[in-house]
Amino acid sequence: MAHFTVIGLGRFGVAASLELIYLGHTVTGVDRDSKIAEQYVEDLTQSVICDATDEHSLRELDLAASDAVLVAIGEDLESSLLCILALKNLGVKEIWVKASSKAHHTIVSKLGVTRIIHPEEEMGIRIAQALNYPMVHNYLSIGHGLYVVDIQVKSALHNQPVSALLHDTQGVVDAILVKRGRQTFTQLSHDFVLQEHDTFLLCGSREALKLIAPRLV
Repeated sequence: MAHFTVIGLGRFGVAASLELIYLGHTVTGVDRDSKIAEQYVEDLTQSVICDATDEHSLRELDLAASDAVLVAIGEDLESSLLCILALKNLGVKEIWVKASSKAHHTIVSKLGVTRIIHPEEEMGIRIAQALNYPMVHNYLSIGHGLYVVDIQVKSALHNQPVSALLHDTQGVVDAILVKRGRQTFTQLSHDFVLQEHDTFLLCGSREALKLIAPRLV
């Protein structure tokens, strides 16, 4: 279990906070609006009224003890930057920042934060991918042009071996695992037989995964 601090309890900050709570972590939510902070007193581990642009106020929260601080102040560029500078001065090492524009991203990137997030853009890409490849339940970029995709096996592949799907992409697309009910199979040969409703994880480049996409329908 880790402890996180989320600064800015708008829709994005609240969604991130509640998911972290659901995953078993503790979360301190921070907002300068007393009504908003009080609204989530029962939902978060701690909900604090604080002006995050004021370093002296932030100092009282012992933020350096957090495993990470998420700055979810998206629209107010000045407040976001002042908050980041205050966090740096307080010795916070792990700082994640929501950026609302390219200008915001450009400035924040000069401040040495851990990660910059573009939630609307990232979600837009995910929705486009889902619309383009409805058989792909989820996907994750792991860098260097590689993606892990989560596929729900359809009737067309029922009782088919893995080789029927990957026959011309050997060494390019890797079969990682199959989840079948409560069973998980990780040692997958090309003779492994898929069943309808299996969850199938594959790893490969976008081009290689696009090549096999028509076989998944």
